[in-house]
Amino acid sequence: MGEFTNKIDFEVLVMVQNANPNGDPLNGNRPRETYDGYGEISDVCIKRKIRNRLQDMGENIFVQSEDRSLDECESLSDRAKSNEEMQKAQKDKDRDTYAKAACRTWIDVRSFGQVFAFKDGNVSVGVRGPVSVHSAFSVLPVSVDSMQITKSVNSETKDKNKKSSDTMGMKHKVHSALYVVKGSINHQLAEKTGFSDEDAEKIKEALRTLFVNDSSSARPDGSMEVCRVYWWKHNCPMGQYSSAKVHRLVNVKPKVEDPKTFEDYEIIIESLPDLELEEIEGI
Repeated sequence: MGEFTNKIDFEVLVMVQNANPNGDPLNGNRPRETYDGYGEISDVCIKRKIRNRLQDMGENIFVQSEDRSLDECESLSDRAKSNEEMQKAQKDKDRDTYAKAACRTWIDVRSFGQVFAFKDGNVSVGVRGPVSVHSAFSVLPVSVDSMQITKSVNSETKDKNKKSSDTMGMKHKVHSALYVVKGSINHQLAEKTGFSDEDAEKIKEALRTLFVNDSSSARPDGSMEVCRVYWWKHNCPMGQYSSAKVHRLVNVKPKVEDPKTFEDYEIIIESLPDLELEEIEGI
């Protein structure tokens, strides 16, 4: 596996139309909002989608979704136990070897990090990953539409001659909004986990195709779209600029009072000396 050369910052523009990008289970599964009314997609949600895309690309993933599990492991503990090198390191109480084996095996561990702390293990290991992803926020406050729905599934009945009563529920969606995802890849942590430039290219492709194979009742196909990926590669390992300064290079402003499409926003990209920008069309 190759090395990771220089620090990377990235930013992704996501257009949402008539979809629930990330429901809040503590608020009736309404789309997440800040106190100021701006839409939010949690970093955990975004990393879940990146993991799913990497898995679609044939990569080994440690934190797999239950409906996407490709092995017979029923838990993360079982998956860790299936790795012979990790089990040997656990018996030897060799945390360093344990972490390196996990990073070599699973791309999400060497990307995002992972805590290995299981009840039946005699060693606890924490891995810090180089890929950091912020929660995404909408450019403008969001308008959430809600509708009452009836689920006529007849799922359970005691009397065979009678149908069970319909179930009432609510469905929520963001009418139209542009969300901004920000993130970085740290060189120092990449050296520790073995994260490489090749891995970075896979993360870039996962971001470009973030919502492929992600459709659901809450997010129909075409309702979530990656419009742009901005990818900055610094000219030195530690980076010549801070991530905060780089992320401020992208300025998004609405052209109209009530923007409904990506074309209704003006995207102004500023530059910094000797900082290379790759602009990628999303899917």
